[in-house]
Amino acid sequence: MIARPQDGDGEKRAGGEKRRRRKASEETRAPRTRTLVIVPALKRHPRGRDGAKLVASSHSPENRLAEAVGLAKAIDLDVIDAAIVPVTEPRPSTLLGSGKVDEIRERVAELSISLIIVDYNITPVQQRNLEQAWNAKVLDRTGLILEIFGERARTREGVLQVELAHLTYQKGRLVRAWTHLERQRGGGGFLGGPGEAQIELDRRMLQDRIDAIKRDLAEVVKTRDLHRKGRRKVPYPIVAIVGYTNAGKSTLFNKITGAGVVAMDQVFATLDPTMREVKLPSSRRIILSDTVGFISDLPTMLVAAFRATLEEVVEADLILHVRDIAHEETDAQAEDVEKVLADLGIDTTPVESNILEVWNKIDLLTSERRGELQHEVKRNARPPVLVSAETGEGMAPLLETIDTRLGASDEIIDVIVPGSAGALLNWLHETGDVLAREARKDGSVELRLRIPGEKKDRVIGQLRKNGISV
Repeated sequence: MIARPQDGDGEKRAGGEKRRRRKASEETRAPRTRTLVIVPALKRHPRGRDGAKLVASSHSPENRLAEAVGLAKAIDLDVIDAAIVPVTEPRPSTLLGSGKVDEIRERVAELSISLIIVDYNITPVQQRNLEQAWNAKVLDRTGLILEIFGERARTREGVLQVELAHLTYQKGRLVRAWTHLERQRGGGGFLGGPGEAQIELDRRMLQDRIDAIKRDLAEVVKTRDLHRKGRRKVPYPIVAIVGYTNAGKSTLFNKITGAGVVAMDQVFATLDPTMREVKLPSSRRIILSDTVGFISDLPTMLVAAFRATLEEVVEADLILHVRDIAHEETDAQAEDVEKVLADLGIDTTPVESNILEVWNKIDLLTSERRGELQHEVKRNARPPVLVSAETGEGMAPLLETIDTRLGASDEIIDVIVPGSAGALLNWLHETGDVLAREARKDGSVELRLRIPGEKKDRVIGQLRKNGISV
């Protein structure tokens, strides 16, 4: 007789099989890169090419270190050690002093480190010298952020934008990195030495690829423009969510829309914009867009490269600036976000802008701190909304505020449309927001319409053209 498995035997075997597969996967997976993260704390900041002193970071070294470790872990690096390194006088050759360079070399050898993240935008010469001194790969802040963006991009446009930014970054490094090579001229006066020939070859190859990507991007942007024009015909207002990375944008997006967008305690978890239709309390429909998180010292080339992606923000009717109000550097983070928005040509002045601040993570605050913020909200000319995207607290006031801000210039009109004017009836449904509709005995339709202020004249003109008085 064949013994039948007792209840649970099958589950035990299945569980054992899963554990064996997981163990086998872990054994075959490539080991994670052993990484050291260092944050240079400069007491004196170097001057730019124009001679002006570079602005010091508004973030503390401790918070910069925590953020840099988060950036490293975002691409699954194995952070073995992390440290703040005081720098009295930045050195053009290595940034750090010789004593610190030697100290870190010993630490790298002791811990078998193969990658050092330097949370600073170092020059190609500094990178080369540090790699030689430490016998390990060195990646600066810009390079690390580019790596993260490269892993996060999913759409064709996102992938192309990342590659363009990466090649632009590498091209600049390539040209400067070759400066130590021989630059002698050939006998004929028009042939370069070996160093120059290699530079020109590599530059040409990079430039050819950059040009090809730009052509591909032009086609992708055309497609995006067509989609955007299609949405404008709906016409639903666009509300874009922006904020510092890890401020809780995707969690808020999910809470409002019920969508399954990735939301985790990880920098740049959202890279390509995600859009969903949302119905507000007044029945107004909007398109809500979740965008990439901003960060301090965001590489200029990335701001430029992702401009097409961020056009959803530039053209938004309302921008929700989500802030982690429980973070000790929430004000500094807000300044970083506003700087990027200003770079995109968006007005960030409190009264004139189309920005609504959303102070998130109030569930992490003490009751005393909550009280202080509530008093601050009352004194604000454009009061922010206090919410917890995690618990859902404050969602109703937020949606009502969005509704109010979008409807500030709305006009509500009552019209009677003849039954024979079917095309006009459809047009009114597309152009305005039908709040009520009632069929009359004579076949006509009575409508109550809410119309955005900027479309009022157009709607009234169309009604009068069809012989309908308003």
